[in-house]
Amino acid sequence: MPEIEIAEQAGVGADGNPRPSEDYVAVLDNAVLLLDGATSADPGLPPGGWYANLLVQRLADGLTAAPDADLGEVLAKAIADVAGAHCLTPGNAPSSTVSIVRWSEDRVDGLVLADSPIVAFEHTCPDVLADDRLLSLRNNGKLRTRDDVRNQRNADGGFWVAEADPAAAGQAIRRSWPRESVTAMLLASDGVSIGVDEYHLFDWPQALKLAREHGTQAVLDAVRAAEEQDPDGERWPRAKRHDDQALVLLDFTKG
Repeated sequence: MPEIEIAEQAGVGADGNPRPSEDYVAVLDNAVLLLDGATSADPGLPPGGWYANLLVQRLADGLTAAPDADLGEVLAKAIADVAGAHCLTPGNAPSSTVSIVRWSEDRVDGLVLADSPIVAFEHTCPDVLADDRLLSLRNNGKLRTRDDVRNQRNADGGFWVAEADPAAAGQAIRRSWPRESVTAMLLASDGVSIGVDEYHLFDWPQALKLAREHGTQAVLDAVRAAEEQDPDGERWPRAKRHDDQALVLLDFTKG
């Protein structure tokens, strides 16, 4: 089993007030899960954190019962189970990103649904497993309103996320690496990956180096410090001053 280090830090709500994190991490015997519940703009819906917490538990149960099962099938069943147990309907339910890393003696598997990337390192060369569909729509001005988001979510030509439709699992981005070639993995919620993708504070090899030398919390702190210097989002426009942050380092050279 690799050595695993986790750092988590709550952000603020859309109103700017502190509230519990909606990011969830689970560590299993041969897998790590990271989910980021989406902050809902609809007060009539349960919060994304509530949904992410339920889904991560279902995923953990499914992978514990069947450690070698197809990751997409486990995710589809977990989505269906949560939706069925809580009467959630597609298009009118809370949602969450999903990132899964699973390892065996000869292989490391990754699955990403929505914007919580996985980065595999073969020595220090990063291979980024990312789902860029949400970012692409946002950058092209196609997600300006709440209706835009609702119409594009889990739709052909739109973006895909864990919600109430198990078919979303089939749209996840997946990759596998030879176990012997992987030295480290990072899983990050977008409150951390934004430091690489938008703030350009460091690249992924530099983030790995910082995490190894000073701990995963140091990566979160660097992102948060940059945001403190731009409190009103003038340099980096964003929906919230601080998003929730979760970062997992799997070091395959240890453990």
